[in-house]
Amino acid sequence: MVQTREQGGTPRVFRNIGRHAMMADTSHDEAAREDFIATMYYAVQSELFLGNKLAYESRVLPEFVRQNDRPPKDRHEIRHAMEDAPEYQWWSSLRRTTQEMKQNTGEEMVARQIGDLVERAKPRENASGSLRLDPNIAIPRYLTAVDFHGQPGGYLAERTENDVTSAAIYDPGVYVLTKGFMGPYCEAAGATVINYLKRERPDFAPKRILDMGCSVGHSTLPYADAYPGAFLHAIDLAAPMLRYAHARAESMGVAVHFSQQNAEQTNYPDASFDLVVSHIVLHETSRKALPRIVAECRRLLRPGGVMIHLEQRQHTGMGAFEQFIYDWDTLNNNEPYWGALHDTQVADIAVAAGFDRARVVEATVPNVVAADMFKTQIGDGKDFKRTSEWFLFGAER
Repeated sequence: MVQTREQGGTPRVFRNIGRHAMMADTSHDEAAREDFIATMYYAVQSELFLGNKLAYESRVLPEFVRQNDRPPKDRHEIRHAMEDAPEYQWWSSLRRTTQEMKQNTGEEMVARQIGDLVERAKPRENASGSLRLDPNIAIPRYLTAVDFHGQPGGYLAERTENDVTSAAIYDPGVYVLTKGFMGPYCEAAGATVINYLKRERPDFAPKRILDMGCSVGHSTLPYADAYPGAFLHAIDLAAPMLRYAHARAESMGVAVHFSQQNAEQTNYPDASFDLVVSHIVLHETSRKALPRIVAECRRLLRPGGVMIHLEQRQHTGMGAFEQFIYDWDTLNNNEPYWGALHDTQVADIAVAAGFDRARVVEATVPNVVAADMFKTQIGDGKDFKRTSEWFLFGAER
């Protein structure tokens, strides 16, 4: 599933997406529109982005210093100072517009074939994995209050019986908005954790693995190849995602046991797993939920078991301007917990949950799928968000 490099640092064309039996069918015009959106988003995040720093250094910062006799003390002061800069307004507006274009395209594409997709997603009697849904499960308000990433209805909405709409929009949408840089099956996050474990713990051979917040299973399935014979479980709160994820996994020949559960409190017995992971999930949980999720990870791990959470980079080590750019999602992309997470000392949360501090790890790790494709005109190969690096946080039980 590792993608080869094409055309320098340009986006991967939509026809190169990894296809499977659950993916929505795409017309010629829909694929062309997806390519346009990916290319536009790339241009916004590389070329147009450069105007932000130019405006800040040449006009906004000098004016702030003139008025205050000091530079801005944090990203919040920089944001207020930059709000009237045309360069920032153009970049921010077009970035949000491109996101909405992607969502609208996905909505139209899925709506015309939702009946067929629902039929495809129905569990089969000869399935190698399983699907367990709980119609009475309580959904935390922190997940229902916001349509994350601007996706209408979020990931939990049920528009029809046995609905998979949100998942069918999300699956190809990730490929488009990450410009194909996460691999054809958007498997980069899972592959990155596996690469880290293989390098740092070559003798580690988990027999039972749990993926928390699995969505459609992009990051889940690589564990089946990495650890043959392991029992692979995955949980999420969104029933549409789980229906789709189960059918997707079955169509790709991977046995996964999907279950609708809250990662704060699962129904698995103590010491059920050797490895508990999550991938780009913690920034969508509240401050109160995060400690409970980490504590639940510890409860679920067997002695010697490992917890790993992969996320975008933390604010630690960033300059104030970089934090300001990086924090755009908090206010503009329906990601209200984004900034809070990246300010959090996650190691302290692990210790409070009962992990030994000496067994807690925080690391910056390379994206193992097409890492060199992230090099853009920004100079250091980073757009301050979707870079060739990830932040990894974990601990051993």
